[in-house]
Amino acid sequence: MPRSTLTGSRIRERRTLKGLKQADLARSVGISPAYLNLIEHNRRRIGGKLLVDLARELDADLIALSQGAQAPLVEGLRAAAGEAGEARDPAEVDRVEDFADRFPGWAGLVTQQRDHIGALERRVEALNDRLAHDPYLSDALHDLLSSVTAVRSTAGILNAGDDIDPEWRVRFHRNIYEDSQRLADGAQSLVTYLDTIGSAQEGLSTPLDEVEAWLAAQSYALGDETSAETHTDTRHAPLKTLAAQTLAQDWQAKAARDAQAMPLAQVDAVLAQHGPDPSALARAANMPLDAAMRRLAALPPADHRPPVGLARCDGSGTLTFRKPLDGFALPRFGAACPLWPLYQALLRPTVPVRRVIEAQGQPARRFVAYAICQPVQALEFDAPQIVEATMMIVPLEHAGRTVPSAEASGDALGVGSTCRVCARAACAARREPSLVMVDHT
Repeated sequence: MPRSTLTGSRIRERRTLKGLKQADLARSVGISPAYLNLIEHNRRRIGGKLLVDLARELDADLIALSQGAQAPLVEGLRAAAGEAGEARDPAEVDRVEDFADRFPGWAGLVTQQRDHIGALERRVEALNDRLAHDPYLSDALHDLLSSVTAVRSTAGILNAGDDIDPEWRVRFHRNIYEDSQRLADGAQSLVTYLDTIGSAQEGLSTPLDEVEAWLAAQSYALGDETSAETHTDTRHAPLKTLAAQTLAQDWQAKAARDAQAMPLAQVDAVLAQHGPDPSALARAANMPLDAAMRRLAALPPADHRPPVGLARCDGSGTLTFRKPLDGFALPRFGAACPLWPLYQALLRPTVPVRRVIEAQGQPARRFVAYAICQPVQALEFDAPQIVEATMMIVPLEHAGRTVPSAEASGDALGVGSTCRVCARAACAARREPSLVMVDHT
């Protein structure tokens, strides 16, 4: 039911909480108890002076009485119900607004728990990547194990007998003290390091991490008039290493060429007519398809421009660039999901791939993925073929006319971020067992 049609239910709930009788409230606002009864059972619409008088008598906010819970709370409850899947006791979605109006505290708790579960899932993905591939973490764990072994060995010597020279005994005690101090400091450093995973303060361990953090700080928008004055020189950017500066200059040079070949006005015109369709932009600007994908992913943020994610890999499948998108996780370390259209494009160079995919998560969301694999240099006789694949990701609800309705409403390809945190147990492309045991297939 529309929120405004539940005004009577809110009036009845407020009256009950205040301990007022229906006849007393009706008398105070100048209507009959029978008419108030019809209002409270949502059989009569109410507004104007009568609604103002009822809000005054009930000591209630006029907007809260007429509109009920705020829209984000109601939408949060609907999303939580949709994410529950095939539960044994399915949620009563048709009574979401009534529940939010009657029990706003519980409704807020449900939505908070939903957000918390989503944050935990993202953190598990980040921890998995870090535990499996971070060299710093490997060294830190090695140092901890070395300290534990040293303390254990020294303690074993001291416990072996009392015939140890006093001078050596003092040395052993000092060694245990120093090793235990190093162990405590190392453990504290490791805990602090793990606490930063998935946060804005997370350490940057590779030049690519530095470049992506730098791009994220400016919404990945380079090469346009809005960013030309402040981001023309990467030497002044907060990039610590020369390698990161080199990668940033390369990306900025590509963005500048793309912006020059595909001006912002032309891109907005294509978006208005075709939606975020990279093939339409490539045709309009007579540019390669991967350049059109880069251009759409590097647009300055605006309300009329849809969110766009981007991933690139080389011929080995290693991700060389990531622009994440809400609901579609791009692993920072390690191998990604082999079912991504990005890798399917590697099998058919120069052949465009478009696929509706469903990313696992809470909630499971659908996206449209566009991918193309193209040579990165001119082909020569007897020279190795070097290719690079690019994949652009757009939420299905923002794809608009770029996807036929039959394709958008049909079966989607289920994908994950990486095998270790993917719960699709029956996946034929699985490389290793999942840490998540729940099967969402």
